[in-house]
Amino acid sequence: MAAIMKEVGLEKKSKGRFVVFEGIDGSGKTTQTQLLCQRLASQGARIFATREPTNGPVGQLIRRILSGSLSADQRTIASLFAADRTEHLMNPESGIRHMVDSGTIVVCDRYYFSSYAYHSQYMDMEWVIQANQLNADILKPDITLFIDVDPQICLKRLQTTRNHLEIYEKIDIMKQVRANYLAAFHRLEDQERVVVIDGNDSVENIANAVWSQVCLLMQQETT
Repeated sequence: MAAIMKEVGLEKKSKGRFVVFEGIDGSGKTTQTQLLCQRLASQGARIFATREPTNGPVGQLIRRILSGSLSADQRTIASLFAADRTEHLMNPESGIRHMVDSGTIVVCDRYYFSSYAYHSQYMDMEWVIQANQLNADILKPDITLFIDVDPQICLKRLQTTRNHLEIYEKIDIMKQVRANYLAAFHRLEDQERVVVIDGNDSVENIANAVWSQVCLLMQQETT
């Protein structure tokens, strides 16, 4: 076990980590979030899995909007996501900032790059970045893992697993969101650690690619 723990840098007591998965809807990021958490837990790591939007009051409001049962202006939606994210970070009981500071590895399904990619379809990306600046100042991910999958494949997955598609789950939107993700990564390449992973591969191979990147992150920060 000691040798395995050393593989990911968990043999030393250290600060926590903040690992974020990003991807368009249907990319498989939720599956990869679960697999990474299982693998880290098997190594003895203290982990916390979470997602955005949250299950809090603002997050629940956002989910109603995404389902189409409630309408809102796109700037309102973007602002709600930013507010939900701040609560996600700073909640006194389950806030990501506190957990990372106390030595927990937090693995999150979506963070502010999702806002940059989805909301910049309707407004300037700089506006969205500035709306989330407080959150970036509170905590940036140690690594963002973007599971990159062909939008056509993602849409087919959604159509076979969902009874109802959400407002952003349309092929033209999904193609634009992917392009916005890549533009945001390029725009912030000097400020963020982002790794693009081929999500068209098998689930196992994607999980192994994710694991390699997480191991590298741990080793670099414990040496």
